[in-house]
Formats: sequence, structure tokens, C-alpha cells
Amino acid sequence: MPWLQIILETDADTVDQISDELFAVGAVSVTLQDAKEQPLYEPALNTTPLWKRTRVVALFEGDTDTRELQSQLQAMPPYQIEMLASQEWTRVWMDDFHPMRFGERVWICPSWQTPPAPEAINILLDPGLAFGTGTHTTTALCLEWLDQAYDFSGKTLIDYGCGSGILAIAAVKLGAACVWAVDNDPQALLATAENATKNEVSALIRPVFPEQLPDLKVDAIVANILATPLINLATLLTAHLKVGAPLVLSGILKDQCDNVTAAYAPDFNITEIVERDNWMRIVAFRK
Repeated sequence: MPWLQIILETDADTVDQISDELFAVGAVSVTLQDAKEQPLYEPALNTTPLWKRTRVVALFEGDTDTRELQSQLQAMPPYQIEMLASQEWTRVWMDDFHPMRFGERVWICPSWQTPPAPEAINILLDPGLAFGTGTHTTTALCLEWLDQAYDFSGKTLIDYGCGSGILAIAAVKLGAACVWAVDNDPQALLATAENATKNEVSALIRPVFPEQLPDLKVDAIVANILATPLINLATLLTAHLKVGAPLVLSGILKDQCDNVTAAYAPDFNITEIVERDNWMRIVAFRK
């Protein structure tokens, strides 16, 4: 079925009002996008910030009366109308995702595609609600470290901020004996459990809320979160790591790196700081 699309730009203060008005005149969906390349990296807790200039895209059924719709939109900011041809949208969405390699051995593959390197470390992972499919720079930096790091055979790790479970699954497939996958989002723990089952490693991955993490010391910790939570977690993560063991931190913007390293410097030797696309990976070893 074809669709009718209305596109306009507005400021953050009027987005909610305009969205409500579009739904009121029959929009089946309203999508908000950045209109001026203004990134929103780390919002304050319990806030949902919008871009100063926001692109609003409203989708209407293709048989909508355009003259009637235009009369109802007279009070709207300037907008454009487009007709979208009928497509198999599921197929279009699936075609956007392809197998990706990280380092020398690790591949992330959508479940509907055949892994291009059957002998490699293949992780089956489909896009979902939980963060982490390998497409984001911070996830890629952590996967590459896991691929190039020391032998994980028999080791116990913590994946703090596990999201989809991608790092925990990679660690197990690289030889880890047990990974505690920690997150405060129930959806993330559900996604981790489902993805671990799909990859036949559920027996070795333990999804838990932070308060459920037992009092134990592990052989490595990977924490791909954001700078402020990482700083706040410094004491906790330090307490869970064996002396001489590595800590990998990511989700950090370049201008936040000094503050994060300062939080860990008293208890760690910082051995590596890698920058990519303004995101940082910090590797440190417990003193």
C-alpha cells in the first residue's frame, strides 16, 4: 500500500504540539529527527532532550484526501508532501544489516544471513530494543579489544552495561568460562538471555541487575556505558577486579576522557587510550 508523508521542521518547544496535531488529523506515525546535525550524547537523568531544530516526519495512509489534509494543516509551519511507493518494508529493513567483522576473528551476523566465514567466531544478533549490535563505534572498540586480548580460556568476566549481550557472547565464544552480564534495564537482560540462547551459550552467561551481582572478583571487566556512570562506578568496578586484571571502558567522548581516567588512576595503570570518531576506549590494569 502506498503512503503519504508530511515533512516539516520546527523547534524543540513546539514538537509535542505539532506531533499531537498531526496525530489528530490522521497520522499513523510521527518520527522526530535531527535537522541540523546536533548530537545528543549524554542527557541528564530523567530527561528526554530534543534537538533545537527538529525534523518531523508524519506518515498517513495513501488514500488520504490531500486537499482535506492541507486544509487541516494551514496552521502548521511550512511542510512538503511526498508519496511513498508501496514496498515490502520488512525486506527493506533487513537489507540494511549485513555481517560485520571486528578484529581478526569476530563476526556479527544477522540471523537471516549466512556467516561469510563459518570457521570464525560468529555471533548471531538481530537489531532489537536493547543497545548493541556492533554498528556503534563504542561497541566496535570493545569487540576489537576482546578479539585481540589475551587468552580468555577458563576466565570469568563482567560485562557491565550489557545491552544486547553482544560483548558477553563474544567473550564466551572466545573461551571465557563465565560472564556476568549486568544491566539496570530489564529489556537489556531479556535481550541478553535471548541472544545467549540463540548463540547456544546461555549456560555460561548470567544476566543480572546490578544489585544481584555477587561479591566476587573476576579476571576482566568490560564496561561500555557513558562517562558519568563510569566515573560513579569506579569504586564498585575496582572492587570486583583481581589484581593485575584488565578493565576496558568505553562510551566515553574525547572531552570526557581525562575525567574518566582520573577516577580510575589511583587503582589502575592506564595502558591504552584509543580514539575513533570522537569516542574513546580506555584499557587499564588493576594495581
